Parts: sequence; structure tokens; C-alpha cells
Amino acid sequence: MSHPVLVRTADGRVSLRLERRTLVVTLLLTLALAASALASLSLGSQATSPGAVLEALVVPRRSDIALIIHEIRLPRVVLAILIGACLGVAGLLLQGLVRNPLASPDVIGITGGASLAAVSFLALGGTALGEAWLPLAALCGALLVALAIVALTGRGVTPARLVLIGVGIAAALGAGTTLLLVLSTDTTAMRAYVWLTGSLYAAQWREVAGLAPWALVGLPLALVLARRLDVMALGDELAVGLGAALQGSRLALLLLAVALAGAAVAFAGGLSFVGLLAPHIARRLGVRGHTGLVPVSALIGALIVLHADLLGRVAFLPRDLPAGIFVAGIGAPFFVYLLYRWR
Repeated sequence: MSHPVLVRTADGRVSLRLERRTLVVTLLLTLALAASALASLSLGSQATSPGAVLEALVVPRRSDIALIIHEIRLPRVVLAILIGACLGVAGLLLQGLVRNPLASPDVIGITGGASLAAVSFLALGGTALGEAWLPLAALCGALLVALAIVALTGRGVTPARLVLIGVGIAAALGAGTTLLLVLSTDTTAMRAYVWLTGSLYAAQWREVAGLAPWALVGLPLALVLARRLDVMALGDELAVGLGAALQGSRLALLLLAVALAGAAVAFAGGLSFVGLLAPHIARRLGVRGHTGLVPVSALIGALIVLHADLLGRVAFLPRDLPAGIFVAGIGAPFFVYLLYRWR
């Protein structure tokens, strides 16, 4: 097991090589994310220069585009970053938990639970209560799926049982979602399809305020609990011998992954494959150990969603396409590639 902090070399000296690599990768990704955010704020139906965007951010009273930047583009950029970070870390936790490189929030039914709850909300006339209740309905659906998985696994929470139960639940939830779409009116079905595809269209600060507490609590907590995944990767017998509480750790990590993924899906819709792609890309960058993988996966997830949303906004003007289309266009072939390699 590689550790992201200290590594002992052959001559007995302690090296910080992996820690430095993780820090360098994190710094470079942070700079890339800042540049991508600036580009996303600059591009749109009316392109503006990066200098004008910075002026609108720093001195809004002197800028003619301050309203466009602060109320239209900036909340969408911030929401994309938070959603991508949450999904990337959730996928990392699930892959480490079930010890399966193909695991993601889609596999164990988290996305399916949120999707079924959201479509039920739209189909049963929940919009009469207000659109603000839709994310809450989706989040409740994801949490109910988590409770169902925990109940069905019982005391023996093992990776194989989690995957098998999750796949079964995801299939049942997908069938229920399809049935509701068939029985819904054309208007409701169209709105549901847009949500299921995954879109950040017309994002506002209230969505950012709704997701921010989940990200600000869940992401640091994932960093704290990540080291348990390194211990669990040694195998159940050795992990127990080292004093690890396997059942409690698995339950805590599962609930944390559900909270992060469920909150992200609640505000962005059914964005698939982000939780699958981000951890694999992080590992390809040479980062080892889950403590180092958490921030890197969060940054890569944020970059994926931010660029997908940017393509949806500017590539097919005047149309604004859902970001989920572009994520799925990359994620689906990558999933097939991983499946082939894993086989």
C-alpha cells in the first residue's frame, strides 16, 4: 500500500516524494480549474474579455456586465464546481468501499433513487408546491435507497453484497422511472427528461446555497475518513487484525457517499459517469492513497462538469444543451473500456 505522506526508501531514508507529487498535481488542477472558471465566465451568448470579467468580480460598480456575471454565469459556474467535486469524491469512496473499479453512484442505485423521486414529484403534480421542492424530493429518494441498501445487507456489509443489492435496486428504480414517464403528460415527460439528462440551466444562488452545506461538510469528512479505505484495501482479515472496525467504517463511508452523490444529483439531475471517471483519472496522474485521491478526484470531477456545462452553453448557440449529454458521451466509452480491461 502506497502512502501519500511518507515513503521509506531502500536505504532506510524517509521520502516525501508521493506527498510532493500529490501537492503538485493538486496545485496544477486548482490552477486549471481557476482558468476554466474564468473562461466559463467569459464565454456565452455574448462573449466578454477575461479582463472585463475580473473587473466585474472585483469592482462590480464600474462594470456594465456585473449583473450578467454575478447573477447568471457565476452561480452556474460555482454550482458546476460543487456538483463535480461531490460526484467525484462519492465515486472514489464507493470504488474504495466495494473494491471494484466499475463502481459509481449509478451502480448502487443512488442516482436511480433520486431520479425516481424527482420524476414522481413532477408526475404527481408536485410542482404546484414550487420548483424549490424538487431537489429535496430527489435527495430524499437517494437517502431512502441508502436506507434500503443498509437494511437489505443487514449486519454483513460486504463489497459483493453491496454491488449485487445495488444493481438490483438500480434496475427496479429504472423500471419505475420509465413507467412514470410513459404515464405522464408530454409536458411533464419533457421536463423530466431534461432533468434526467443532467442540466445546470438557469442555475441560481439558491441552488448554490442548498448544495454548499453538503459539500462543505461532506468533502472534509471524506478526507478524514479516506485513510480507512487504505486499511480496508489490505483485506478484511488483515484490516481486523490492525484493529479496524470494518462494519462501522463501511456504513459511515456508504452514507457519506450517498449524501454527497444524492445532494449533487438533487441539484443537477442525473449526471452519470462523473463518479466513475474522476477517480480513475486521478489514479492515472500517479496519485496513490485515498487521502491524496480525495482532493484530486474532487478537482477532476469539478473540471469535468464545468467543461461539459461550458460545451452545452456555447457549442450549439443559441441552444443550451444539458451537460449530461457531453459527460455521457465521454463516460460511456470509458466505462466499456474499463469493463474490457477488468475482464
